[in-house]
Amino acid sequence: MKKLINIICQMIGKSNYKVDKKIGSYDLLLILVVKGKELLRGFFLKIFLKKSNGLVFLGKSCKINHANNITFGRTILIGDNVVINALSSNGISIGNNFSIHQNSIIDCTGVISEIGYGLVIGDNVGISQNCFLQVRGFLSIGDNVIVGPGVNIFSENHVYSDVDKYINEQGTIRKGVTIENGVWIGSRATILDGVCIGENSIIAAGSIVTKDVPSFSIVGGVPAKIIKQRK
Repeated sequence: MKKLINIICQMIGKSNYKVDKKIGSYDLLLILVVKGKELLRGFFLKIFLKKSNGLVFLGKSCKINHANNITFGRTILIGDNVVINALSSNGISIGNNFSIHQNSIIDCTGVISEIGYGLVIGDNVGISQNCFLQVRGFLSIGDNVIVGPGVNIFSENHVYSDVDKYINEQGTIRKGVTIENGVWIGSRATILDGVCIGENSIIAAGSIVTKDVPSFSIVGGVPAKIIKQRK
């Protein structure tokens, strides 16, 4: 059975993927039952998507709003209780081999008086549990990016320069966020609007990133500063 599953995984784009030999047959059967149910829910979701190029595995109690603005590549895994609000001017485009795990949120629009710009995610990207992606400005995530549990990404900031007005009366700035290929964002890190994280960089757990991060850098702290260079 494990050999068959390995072959299937490689056929759907999970190259060099192998089931751990320590998983017993009974546990493997339970996993297959769960994945079968997720696949059935995914087939129903595909009817409403703008475009889907492969299999979609959809967990329990998910809320996918404005699915007509979503384009999926091959092999999409959506965990339980995930919320995706895709209402935006450019929609959501996600590449191949993407996973987003339990209780994570992708929120493109907060108020319909000013909808979000949109989200583009590349291939082989994994978003862990309890993450929040705010897509007010444009959010771009490259290929082979790891997003740890509890990460927050904000692509909007409030204007507060006029002290004679309340902050909620001064509008917002939407510079957007860019995360390049090969980045690893550690648990509970926060990325603020206007930031570009260069390729193959590492963001330490708990960091708050307020400025651009050069490629091949390791940054950490509040606010995040360069700890060392990987090259």
